Amino acid sequence: MTKFKVIVSNPEGTSKVVELEGTRAMPLIGRRIGETIDGSIVDLAGKKVQVTGGSDKDGFPMRPSVHGGVRRRIILSGGVGFNPEDEGVRKRKTIRGNVITDEIVQINLKVIEKTEKAKEPKETKKTKKKKETPEETPTKETALKEQEKETPTPSANV
Repeated sequence: MTKFKVIVSNPEGTSKVVELEGTRAMPLIGRRIGETIDGSIVDLAGKKVQVTGGSDKDGFPMRPSVHGGVRRRIILSGGVGFNPEDEGVRKRKTIRGNVITDEIVQINLKVIEKTEKAKEPKETKKTKKKKETPEETPTKETALKEQEKETPTPSANV
């Protein structure tokens, strides 16, 4: 029986932890790092999430450049699984492949898009248009005065 601890990160900077067991965890098995899945698997209906990584039962991290769901010892010069203190240092480290298997314990996801329309905020009193001032509203008198200015007055031919 598989059990995953799924950490979902939002673009706003918040994160949420969801634990999945048994049949709820099955849709994640076989997925690769970088794949996009529906958020309803992790209780985020209407959102798309992307697999960004994870770690196995012994704490070895998943690395996108290692194919398959196996554990390997590879020489690393940096990146996921090894952060060298000096420049040019390389070291052989054990890491996990990029496929989620039943030996994975923690899965990291990030929200990439919302598929449903967000509700538009209601207009408040501050956002409503202000009433036009009396100077801006044309009255009959001002309209007549402007019309007289635009039409030329007939001049007397004497």
